[in-house]
Amino acid sequence: MKSTTLLVLSLLFASFFGYTAAQKVYSWKDENGVLVFSDTPRPGATEVKLNTQNLTMPAADTSILDTAPSAVPVNFKVSIAAPANEETVRENTGSVYVTTRISPRFETGFKVQLLVDGSPHGAPSNSTTFALREVFRGEHTLQAKLFDANNKLVSVSPVSTFFMHRTSINNGN
Repeated sequence: MKSTTLLVLSLLFASFFGYTAAQKVYSWKDENGVLVFSDTPRPGATEVKLNTQNLTMPAADTSILDTAPSAVPVNFKVSIAAPANEETVRENTGSVYVTTRISPRFETGFKVQLLVDGSPHGAPSNSTTFALREVFRGEHTLQAKLFDANNKLVSVSPVSTFFMHRTSINNGN
């Protein structure tokens, strides 16, 4: 019951901020014993005398609400996961599946550009796996570039080398 009384008092005093001294306030206890305040008199009510016309609250520091939380920049890293650096790929059709790894995680709107021997392989993609076809025998380099949703370069992988081993039709190797 005390908490109800405190709530009623708090609401009452909060509502008095806009009142002038010419207005009258009355109080009484209801059938449950709760103290009630009103601007309408009733039998058994007593007039409450207000000591001040202007009630003021101390100013609260709200500066912490004005500043936007500073976003911690995420340092994304992209790397070539497969084929491993200096791995030999034995595939007579010349097919190689390249997998990139992004950490901490691949975000919506991000795109990966695969470079094969320094040249872009297709357009940037929202996939982290690429299929290369008809790769010639010999040494090849791979590199990946990660772009954010605004097409800003976020990360570049180290260059990775792989060796394509295909049977030669010339000498049977």
